[in-house]
Amino acid sequence: MKVLLLIVAVLLILISLLQGGKSDALSAFTGNGDLGLFQNVKERGPEKVISIITMVLGIIFFALVIIIRISE
Repeated sequence: MKVLLLIVAVLLILISLLQGGKSDALSAFTGNGDLGLFQNVKERGPEKVISIITMVLGIIFFALVIIIRISE
């Protein structure tokens, strides 16, 4: 079970690194441009697939951590 958790963790890290930067939305913190902090940006194509995969892997990771913790 812990090996599966390790695999999911590595996949989650790799998929997270593949996601595009959200530097446009962080312009409120840097002071550049308009306030885009809560801007609703639609994801399309590969960005949406990567986002969904990241969310699913995150949920699987969370569930595995809970299952491993309960079983110990």
